[in-house]
Amino acid sequence: MTLTPGARLGPYEIVSPLGAGGMGEVYRAHDSRLGRDVAIKVLPQHLSANPELRARFEREARAVSSLNHPHICTLHDVGREGETDYLVLELVEGETLAQRLTKGALPAAEVLKLGAQIADALDRAHRAGVVHRDLKPGNVMLTKSGAKLMDFGLARATGMSGPAGGSGITQAALTQSPTVAAPLTTEGTIVGTFQYMAPEQLEGREADARCDLWALGCVLHEMATGQRAFEGTSQASLIAAIMHVTPAPISQVAPLSPPGLERVVTACLTKDASDRIQSAHDVKLQLQWIAEGGSGSGLHAVTASHAKRGAASVWLGRLPWIVGLLGLIAAASMAVLMLGRRAPAMVLRVPVPSDLQVSDVWSDNALSPNGDALVSVASKSGGTKALWYWDLRSESPISLPGTEDASMPAWSPDGRSIVFFAGDGLLRLPISGGTTTRIADASWGRGASWGRKEVIVFAPEASGPLIRMRASGGAIEQATTLDTVARHVAHRFPCFLPDGEHFLFVALPAGPRGFDVFVGSLGSSKVKRIMEADCAPVFAEPGYLVFTQGGKVMAQRFDTRRLELTGEQIGLMDAPAASDLTAEPVASASRNRRLMLPVIQPPIAELEWLDRSGATRGRIELTEGDWEVGRLSRDGRSATAMQGHDLWRIDLDRSIATRLKRGIRPWLSTAWSPDARSIALDVETPEGPRMQLIDPAGSGREAPLATSDFQFQEVADWAPDGRTLLLAAMSKPIERKEGTQWDLWTIPIEGGAPESYVRSPSFERVARISPDGKWAAWTQAESGHYSVFIDSYPQPGHRVQVGRARGLTIHWGRRGEELLYPDGSGDLVSVPLRLVGDRLEPGAAERLFRIPLGVRSMDTRDGERFLVSRPSGAVQARSLRLLLDWTGLLSR
Repeated sequence: MTLTPGARLGPYEIVSPLGAGGMGEVYRAHDSRLGRDVAIKVLPQHLSANPELRARFEREARAVSSLNHPHICTLHDVGREGETDYLVLELVEGETLAQRLTKGALPAAEVLKLGAQIADALDRAHRAGVVHRDLKPGNVMLTKSGAKLMDFGLARATGMSGPAGGSGITQAALTQSPTVAAPLTTEGTIVGTFQYMAPEQLEGREADARCDLWALGCVLHEMATGQRAFEGTSQASLIAAIMHVTPAPISQVAPLSPPGLERVVTACLTKDASDRIQSAHDVKLQLQWIAEGGSGSGLHAVTASHAKRGAASVWLGRLPWIVGLLGLIAAASMAVLMLGRRAPAMVLRVPVPSDLQVSDVWSDNALSPNGDALVSVASKSGGTKALWYWDLRSESPISLPGTEDASMPAWSPDGRSIVFFAGDGLLRLPISGGTTTRIADASWGRGASWGRKEVIVFAPEASGPLIRMRASGGAIEQATTLDTVARHVAHRFPCFLPDGEHFLFVALPAGPRGFDVFVGSLGSSKVKRIMEADCAPVFAEPGYLVFTQGGKVMAQRFDTRRLELTGEQIGLMDAPAASDLTAEPVASASRNRRLMLPVIQPPIAELEWLDRSGATRGRIELTEGDWEVGRLSRDGRSATAMQGHDLWRIDLDRSIATRLKRGIRPWLSTAWSPDARSIALDVETPEGPRMQLIDPAGSGREAPLATSDFQFQEVADWAPDGRTLLLAAMSKPIERKEGTQWDLWTIPIEGGAPESYVRSPSFERVARISPDGKWAAWTQAESGHYSVFIDSYPQPGHRVQVGRARGLTIHWGRRGEELLYPDGSGDLVSVPLRLVGDRLEPGAAERLFRIPLGVRSMDTRDGERFLVSRPSGAVQARSLRLLLDWTGLLSR
């Protein structure tokens, strides 16, 4: 029965009809009690007798009443007059999106703004367990305050009833004419509007939130282009298009649309719901980021503050539209990458310029507390590494001046400053501009955390306890105490909990199942052990610890009041390849449920020969894998190599690989005996690190070599006379001289205690003995810089500094008349040596070649040929990924 003006439904007087929707007729009415105009939606009497449709009407009332959002039409009241059921809704003035689209496509700025509002409304509904199921332009009202999502006539609370495919309605629909935007959905038709229905709905499967995201993609496409995403001349052709056809790219129809918008629409219109973008919240964020990037907002103030020190400030000051363009490009570059077939979270690849090399150290990346920015260690075109700043909402990264040779940054709780390690100190920098301030000594830092109580806890050395200090500077205090009974030698990578009082940290060395993880407190010297993990955990809202275990990134609930883990560990994804930094955390977390992690890129590297010009002179044909060069035998015909956690011997003449040991740590150092009949390597035992001699023929012969009880150790080289090994090792704290890091020792092969060769407060770890056995060369790190030294061997006493180096590698030429190493610019240089009295005197360095991008390790026996580990094919730039609302991964 059609209602006429003047008719009453309870206290409401009908004024005029407004229209009809799929589940009822809508009227303008006046509320006599409150003196306001409202919209009333009634279920027609001829449909009231249908129990299923009436049940749906009741579900709409419950669904809409649970929602309160500025972009959702408000439900005021529910009533029944005689046999008529009705809803009393907010009266929304304006025009529908369908009416607006009759005039053509919307401007890009409106598409982004209205699309974000609709996505926000859907997000509110989905979080309340409500799926709209009939999102289309006719159900979106455009008002002065923005978009209003209307008509939850087909909405249902998730899990409240069986799938639509279980009734005859959906099956019958396949023989009916499809509904269109305006007419009422007739009895027996499919639930929804065909042009905006997801493939799984057409197949009669359960409609969940991802169906609304498909419809949202259709609406966004239509808003941007003025054309529907899917068209058909008949029901069959329309269904076929939805099931099998990819819509024309937005850029083809509307070339001026932001590229990022097309990425979002494509992610919404993926046929398989498991591969589709998984949350309306993520769609909203993406659209907002694209919009903000296009407006030039976000990083502009920070950019101008830092860039004014260089020429870039001229352009940024005079041409602010360039900032917007850069932001648009950055936003457009964020590819939506799904981690798994059912991962209900969005993963964004942070755009990294092609000439910028991001650090492969996990802890060199820090996400801001609000999740909108990050700082990361990177180097441009092979230059000096520094901190780079990304505003994730808009712009390309910028370099932060005064952060050269930085590592392991950490944010202040208010997001206004960062601290980081560089040189021999812990430095502080205001993120909006200013100068760096050195606030503490830290010669070899291993993690810092800045708590809400303006206290910083950090590990200043590779070993020893944690230190605490005020963020403003001043006196330092010991924050933890090493447990000598448990044989702990180092506390690393603190992470404050939300209260700013308690903090997590790990203890070294690792136990049988990983590193011990503790909770410490600023107010007490007592600590509480909570778990074992493969790396230091980070605290991630809403109350989880995130860490690695068994090659997976894991999460587990953590009770911050009782300081206890609860529930089970949940696997999130495969862990990225670890760096050479023991126990570092795999992720950085913000307070709004975002995680930053390195991108997983399965490494594939092969072994090849380079000559003195850097040209390729042959490859070693091995099975595909991630091969890393160890050491060459003295005749240059064999080499050790690592692949994963396995040690191999490579016959270089025949390209035959023989596995020597399984399950050992990566980056293992080895040394060949002069006669090539033994290989020395260090191994971990329950009693600590030990040296071991193994048979390179793979026969399994192993002989332990006694060493003193060092904390860590690595074999450096085997003397040509076969009598001694040169060893790099770190003493235990109780035996260590003040400030001593890694030092060099000699060990008699026939037995006996190690003797100190080079022991200083600096860092000596990589060393090589000359071919005649009379000299040794090593790299030494001090204040963040590497230098090359030579001295007589096995008794030192004729030390000479050769030059500055870039990293931890050094080689002798065949006759011991030159040293080869990478200099600060990434070139391999040769330094000639000549004997003057009782010393070797270095000459001028000669550049040989630029070390190819991606080369991780190399060795040479004669300085003429270099065996290198080099990525197969094109080198992929390292990058980062941002997980929005990461807790969606827990549903996996």
